[in-house]
Amino acid sequence: MKPSSLSARVTLLLAVVCLLVLGGGARLMDWRIDHELATRFRADLLSQARAVGNMAALEQDGPADRAVPGLAGGDTWYELRCDGATPQFSDPPPPASPRGWPEDAGPQPRFARLGRHDHHLESVRLSFPHPPGEDGDARAAGTGAHATCRLLFMQDRHSLDELLLAIDWVLGLGPVLAVAIALIAVPLVVRRGLRPIGALVERMRDIGPNAPGQRLAPIGLQELDPLVTRFNDVLGRMDDGLARERQFASGLAHETRTRLAELRALAEVESRYPSGRSTPELLAEIGSIGAELEATVTALLLLTRLQSGLERPQWQTLALAPWLERQLQRQQATATARRLALVSKGTPPEALHTDPALLEVIVGNLLGNACAYAPEGDTVHLRVDARGLAIDNAAPGLTDADLASFGQRFWRKQLPHAGHAGLGLALTTAAAQALGLALEFRLDAQQRLHATLDWRTAIAVETPSP
Repeated sequence: MKPSSLSARVTLLLAVVCLLVLGGGARLMDWRIDHELATRFRADLLSQARAVGNMAALEQDGPADRAVPGLAGGDTWYELRCDGATPQFSDPPPPASPRGWPEDAGPQPRFARLGRHDHHLESVRLSFPHPPGEDGDARAAGTGAHATCRLLFMQDRHSLDELLLAIDWVLGLGPVLAVAIALIAVPLVVRRGLRPIGALVERMRDIGPNAPGQRLAPIGLQELDPLVTRFNDVLGRMDDGLARERQFASGLAHETRTRLAELRALAEVESRYPSGRSTPELLAEIGSIGAELEATVTALLLLTRLQSGLERPQWQTLALAPWLERQLQRQQATATARRLALVSKGTPPEALHTDPALLEVIVGNLLGNACAYAPEGDTVHLRVDARGLAIDNAAPGLTDADLASFGQRFWRKQLPHAGHAGLGLALTTAAAQALGLALEFRLDAQQRLHATLDWRTAIAVETPSP
């Protein structure tokens, strides 16, 4: 399916807007012009009717049934009925008249349209007192009362209808012409205006994973510069993600290749140049290498499940004090071997609502890294209270810039120790996110690394007040 065109959409919207705005304006103007012309036509019709009626009434002193010429033109007609006098008609007489019109005539003029085979007629009917004659006497119908005259006057509307039709055509063709011009001219104007987008698309063509670090320069257009800025932000995140993925792939390949190379070298050396070691010793070394490789794969699988959301926490209430004591006991052998002192301070809450396995990943890795990377003879402090847990140790080789890399897979500041593949902090960060716990790292002025775990949202039972 062919994608829709932006210029076509703009053209269509503009054409619809032109049709609605200009069409509505033309309709309003047409109504106003029609009303104004009709009002003036009726005012002129009424003026003529009054003049013709008065003149015709004064001429009624002549012979009965005599048509008085000259009082109406070729497109006007009248019929006059006065009390006590013979009805008087124009020459020629009116082509049409409303049925029973004299009874409807009153002092207030009444207008009406009358049909004709070729034109429409505009009529007015009204009543008025008979005008006094030259002698000043009122015309009476056998009594002393003033006589009343009733007049029906009509005029052909042909010229007015033609004028209104011409105005309708002018006002109606205006919006149509504007829409036609919009349909022709707007696509050309829009395409010309969209040229910067086309140039932007061409510049985007050369940007991709194989050319990291490239960015789009601002165009100088208010509408497109925010898009360029957002796109550059996306490129920056993409470059960071690709760098992490390349580092991950390189680290995974290195770890796997190193362990496999150790196994292959051990097998080849023993086969060509037997060392004389016993089979249990060789199997123990092979088992140790295999265990390290298995630990790396297991950590990767758990990290992948955590980051993808497949690993769901198994929530339960955990008694915290004995659990922390077991975590310290597990690190005691490493601390003794490296002459480290493990110092625990504070009173933990009685229990946490958490996943013990994931919490063990967090605390175990934090304590394990502190014991593995602290200088020999250092003191590792563990402080715990109702707010959370904090572990600090000396870290003379770390900088503030290194803290931004914490949590990246296979990232290591120093040469790896046995069993450490650079996945511990990545697992710790992912597990903390899965449990909804806040994990922070900072360096103080004495170059000590502080790892703080905030578990206030996971507290199930508070420590009772003394």
